[in-house]
Amino acid sequence: MTKEMTEKKNKSTKSTSKGTKTTKKYLVIVESPAKAATIGKFLGSSYKIEASMGHIRDLPKSQLGIDVENDFEPKYITIRGKGDLLSKLRRDAKNADKVFLATDPDREGEAISWHLMYALNLGQDKDISRITFNEITKTAVKRSIGEAREIDMDLVNAQQARRVLDRMVGYTISDLLWQKVKKGLSGGRVQSVALRIICDREEEILAFIPTEYWSLTAKLSDKNGKRLEAKFYGKGDEKIDLTNGETTDEIMKGLENQPFQVTDVKTGVRQKKPVAPFTTSTLQQEASKHLNMATQKTMMIAQQLYEGINIKGEGTVGLVSYIRTDSFRISDEAYDAAIAFIKDNYGEKFVNPERIIYKSKGKTQDAHEAIRPTEVMRTPESIKDSLSKDQFRLYKIIWERFVASQMSPAVYDTLSVRFQAGEYSFRSSGSSLKFKGFLEAYNKFDEEDEKMIPLLEKDDILKIEELLPEQHFTQPPARFTDASLIKTLEEIGVGRPSTYAPTLTTILTRHYVIKETKNLYPTELGEVVNDIMKNYFSEIVDVDFTANMEKRLDEVEMGHEEWKQIIREFYPEFKTCVDDAKEKLAKVEIKDEESDVICEKCGRNMVIKYGRFGKFLACPGFPECQNAKPFFEEAGVSCPECGGKVLIKKTKKGRAYYGCENNPECGFMSWNKPTGEKCPVCGSFLVEKGRKNVKVVCSNEKCGYMKDNPVEES
Repeated sequence: MTKEMTEKKNKSTKSTSKGTKTTKKYLVIVESPAKAATIGKFLGSSYKIEASMGHIRDLPKSQLGIDVENDFEPKYITIRGKGDLLSKLRRDAKNADKVFLATDPDREGEAISWHLMYALNLGQDKDISRITFNEITKTAVKRSIGEAREIDMDLVNAQQARRVLDRMVGYTISDLLWQKVKKGLSGGRVQSVALRIICDREEEILAFIPTEYWSLTAKLSDKNGKRLEAKFYGKGDEKIDLTNGETTDEIMKGLENQPFQVTDVKTGVRQKKPVAPFTTSTLQQEASKHLNMATQKTMMIAQQLYEGINIKGEGTVGLVSYIRTDSFRISDEAYDAAIAFIKDNYGEKFVNPERIIYKSKGKTQDAHEAIRPTEVMRTPESIKDSLSKDQFRLYKIIWERFVASQMSPAVYDTLSVRFQAGEYSFRSSGSSLKFKGFLEAYNKFDEEDEKMIPLLEKDDILKIEELLPEQHFTQPPARFTDASLIKTLEEIGVGRPSTYAPTLTTILTRHYVIKETKNLYPTELGEVVNDIMKNYFSEIVDVDFTANMEKRLDEVEMGHEEWKQIIREFYPEFKTCVDDAKEKLAKVEIKDEESDVICEKCGRNMVIKYGRFGKFLACPGFPECQNAKPFFEEAGVSCPECGGKVLIKKTKKGRAYYGCENNPECGFMSWNKPTGEKCPVCGSFLVEKGRKNVKVVCSNEKCGYMKDNPVEES
């Protein structure tokens, strides 16, 4: 090359380098494609967003995966099926100048980022940073880039400790249950405590002996003919308990021809304080109670709201803050936005005079804010058309609860009255809503806050209309529902926000527990497993032990304890229990529940079994006879067309309906439960309609007949 050509090339190179600015490339890795799509909107073309599809490494499924002889070192492997994805992420990481690990802001998310760092070979030669955000909004995501940090190994180690503990317990006990009971069972650390709580409650119910008691109500009217009710109290200020009918009859005789005179009237004011914004457990409880949502469904929909929904006119946006939290705390920005919204939409008097700080009763991690809308101005009604029915319902209660949390209390005028009739005293009280306060935004309460009684004065004489004695019996403790079980687990400190839904799902999937009309019942299989756990692994199902283990995991997270020390202390005694159970526990046989359905192929009574899609009928003569058929529960009424049994069936999409056992010969079908009665007007069959306020109506919509007394919800 000549000197002239060399100089010309150098000039060209310099010119090119001056005119071109090298653009750096960044890779951001999140867990899910939905989250990636939302974040992709907020960052420029320099950023490539990819999803790891959850964990990339885990303990192997086919073995314990913990080196007990080498100080309990976990043996992580690439999850089966993630090979191609991992190769793609490695190529993307190699081509990027910097990698941001943006998994969820909790222990699990921190561990996923740590595993990604190892699986992608992101060593010292690659610039990597951990970023977290409590909400998926443009402001939060961009702020997180500026606040990037290193991976928090205390969080990772807390998750490793939980994973290793759960693997030791679950893998070892599950293997024992497979050997001694039947295949497909499991004995996890938290699920075993949840199962014990349900079984203990069932024992309480079965052992409960009802106690008789009575109540006595006086129906009265004042001088203006206004009516009210007064409850029997006792003699003067001395309270008397009505324990039997004889005592009640004696008091009623003493009240004959006695005037009811007002001896004391007190008026006052009562406040109902606003409710705190949602945590994971309170959201699950309220969704179960008011929306009839199972915990797993609640968390699935909440995850969708968190990761992002395509909103008309806005694109994909995250609607709520992070959904796994035990904290009531909200940020200053969220508080200021809520106050401004309340002032503009409800008025100054609806704003609480001081900022309300909600405190948890027990120890919380307080790593995240409470669950709240990312933008309070985005009201449920304004985005209703962009949401599914369930997304709208869940977003609505989250939004309403958050707004209500910073509003003023509701105010009630109260009135309490004492009456004297002969030597006996009665009492009555009432209240009326004076100022709605936070109830303007969120009003979901079981109790009746308003019960009006006429304003009376001392020495007024009231006319007695009727005396109503009523016999009662004390009731056993209620069976657990999804909501009450989660509340109990939280109160006793067992599990964490991320574990409640999976725990419930597991005990239902394993058929340790069944759910009927929201109530949780232990099955025979559940009671057998619970007995084994109590007899051979009493420490694991001990509530205090499990709650204390959660506290120690929190100590690891805060850097106050070494994670392997927990395992070192736990394993020796646990292994002794396992060896003892293997030696002493005999094979347990659980017989299948026999039905009255006869197998048409061999004549045996078919048995009820559990499969992937629920109950089904199978011949006990398997494998000689392989007959099986769907299992339908009876509705408890006869078919209005042929007199056969009405069965509860499901469509292919899972919607329940009522059909005749003689189908297809009999074509009876109804979406609503038939009562077994006929309409007195047109002769069609009557059905129950509604869930909370059940009414009995005619199935013939043109008739319009409705029964006077509604059916009470069971």
